[in-house]
Amino acid sequence: MSQQKIRVLVVDDSAVVRQTLREVLESDPEIEVIATAGDPFVAAERIAEQVPDVITLDIEMPRMDGLTFLKKLMSQHPIPVVICSSLAEEGAQSTLKALEYGAVDIITKPKMGTKQFLEDSRIEICNAVKAAAGARLRNLTPSHTVEPKLNADCILSQATHAMAETTEKVVAIGASTGGTEALKAVLEALPADTPGIVIVQHMPELFTRAFAQRLDGLCAISVKEAETNDTVIRGRALIAPGNHHMLLKRSGARYYVEIKDGPLVCRHRPSVDVLFRSAARYAGRNALGVILTGMGDDGARGMLEMKQAGAVTIAQDEATCVVFGMPKEAIKLGGADKILPLQAVARAIL
Repeated sequence: MSQQKIRVLVVDDSAVVRQTLREVLESDPEIEVIATAGDPFVAAERIAEQVPDVITLDIEMPRMDGLTFLKKLMSQHPIPVVICSSLAEEGAQSTLKALEYGAVDIITKPKMGTKQFLEDSRIEICNAVKAAAGARLRNLTPSHTVEPKLNADCILSQATHAMAETTEKVVAIGASTGGTEALKAVLEALPADTPGIVIVQHMPELFTRAFAQRLDGLCAISVKEAETNDTVIRGRALIAPGNHHMLLKRSGARYYVEIKDGPLVCRHRPSVDVLFRSAARYAGRNALGVILTGMGDDGARGMLEMKQAGAVTIAQDEATCVVFGMPKEAIKLGGADKILPLQAVARAIL
């Protein structure tokens, strides 16, 4: 029996973008673009004709902007929405607002580039749509896809010398779909002297900086987009920059981060697995691992490795996840010491 495809409505004022997105999405056998629309008014007509499983939505549009349409949609007829945005820093804050209004994820519009760039872009766009189809707006289950995966060994280098002893703790957090609001809930609840935090949130380039700035203004701890050689210190959270892997490293008793390029790992860059496995290697029992809402299994093996290295590990529970994919896989592998609702995570970290 053939599996029903995920039905997508593409809303964008550019005919070229609509056509490109259609081609990208329909290259995946599990996805079907049922209609496209040049603005929210046409989109409303298309929804009246056939309700999609997922909508991809542009922010900047004539007649009605995407944020206004999103608010109306979520109050009247909630459908999982993936914001499809231009890679522009000035628009990043309004795009992040869309996540507060109920959008599930952000993707960047596909643009021409190398063959590898286009393939990475295709994987990320199709991934986001599949995750949205499984998001907890309605009782849907995430589509299960089996694709070849690279593991974190292709990013991690071997530790070559003995580490100086340190008792300083480090918190490593991984999240994907639904993670922006989950991270906000956790970080806002932490006091200014919380041990240093390193975070991978699956998110496009440039948006991680705007996201870090937004959290920095809301939290008692400081939050910044990570740069190579940033020290992991008490009272600060470092967020991996979009499209780059982040590793935790140690020099003597000092923890710091390294930002690296490299292939997609577990279909993502940054990858939670890369961060968690580096935490297992360089922090061991001084680390605490937290895996939050998200589709797929990125972070599951890394969390198991952290636990085996003596770290305490926490997974968000199913009831409070937008998508219970990543925590579920970590739990299934035996990588989670504790399974907690989102509101209990900050207390558990402390």
